Amino acid sequence: MSLEQIYFFVCGAVMILTVLTLWVAVIMPSPNQWNKRFFVTLFAVFVLCMLAFFVDLLIYTDPSMALEERITAYFEYLLLSIPMPMFTAYLLRTCGEDWRKSSLFLSVIVLWGIFFLLLAIAQFTTFLYYVTPDNRYIRSSWHWLLVAPIFAVMFLNLAAVIHRRDKLPQKYFVAFLIHLLPLLVALLINAMGIETLVIVVLGVFISTLSMFAIILYDQIESYVGQQREIAHQRASIMVLQMRPHFIYNAMMSIYYLCAKDPKKAQQVTMDFTTYLRKNFTAIASEDTVPFSDELEHTRAYLAVEQVQFEDNLCVEYDTPHKEFRLPPLTLQPIVENAVKHGMDPEYAPLCISIQTCKTDSGSVIIVEDNGPGFAPADDDYEPHIALVNIKHRLEMMCGGKMTIRPREGGGTVVNVIIP
Repeated sequence: MSLEQIYFFVCGAVMILTVLTLWVAVIMPSPNQWNKRFFVTLFAVFVLCMLAFFVDLLIYTDPSMALEERITAYFEYLLLSIPMPMFTAYLLRTCGEDWRKSSLFLSVIVLWGIFFLLLAIAQFTTFLYYVTPDNRYIRSSWHWLLVAPIFAVMFLNLAAVIHRRDKLPQKYFVAFLIHLLPLLVALLINAMGIETLVIVVLGVFISTLSMFAIILYDQIESYVGQQREIAHQRASIMVLQMRPHFIYNAMMSIYYLCAKDPKKAQQVTMDFTTYLRKNFTAIASEDTVPFSDELEHTRAYLAVEQVQFEDNLCVEYDTPHKEFRLPPLTLQPIVENAVKHGMDPEYAPLCISIQTCKTDSGSVIIVEDNGPGFAPADDDYEPHIALVNIKHRLEMMCGGKMTIRPREGGGTVVNVIIP
């Protein structure tokens, strides 16, 4: 394989990776939109830089394209320099500093401005570099003046990262060093006389990609944490929105039982207390809970409901598999939804079946009822919101899923799978 073929292969591979990385930056979930815009802009610049480099590979051997080579070289220098002041702004913002008022950023901009001015001068003189009429790129003895401002910016950025290491999260400090050090080495090698931009392009891309990967991981971690917090808050709201008439009916049932059957009144009071305790415990829970806790919560709820509905509500439990965890307030609201929508005087007594089993997919919970069935177009949409909430929390907290389907012979079947 010739050197030219190697250049084309490297350029093509980096171009594909750059475009993919730009796409990831565009679609990445991030609670920090400034960070997202920064990486989208950064990799957009890299895409343009790789396009310029690819054009250079196509024309640099053609003696008739000296003017095009000069224009391409200009854009290569310019596009490779743009990420450096961008990095300074990103560093300062990460440290909580206002980059627009920072003396560091001002110094970097001044140095970059000097580089830009020298680059402009190079287009009209042979003082720094030039392209011969037969399309050969030549560095002059003063070429170091052109790259000196860029090296100064690199060393300023490196010193700034080290100086602010106590302000930076550990992951970011490592990511910034990974970004700066390989790039600095690549620039030094190139400045020593190896007249090719391949090393610089690879150095810039690999170092920036490494930094992006670390920060992207941190951003996703932050995003997932934020979504879990949202799910937890939704669970809290669900607890606080307990149906008032259920509480009222429970208290009235206890009131009448105190005179009619004091022992049963004591048991219902204990069941109702367990139900309330489990509800409010769910507010403080930030993680999944054992299924046995959810089952106890559900049993307590159904025991209170059975006092009111008596023979019109029957419950069957078949739960041999209990050794798994799930988000709090998963099973009980599903069962409560079945009672609320399934209890109808015009229908036969409502029977609810709660089953668990273990499969290759994970732990499965099946809740069946023989009620009138789940109606998506029901005017009372509140239970549907509750089920959507459960589905969302299952996905976010444990990667689980929930499906709802009609039951043969009437009623509804809810399946929950916990991986």
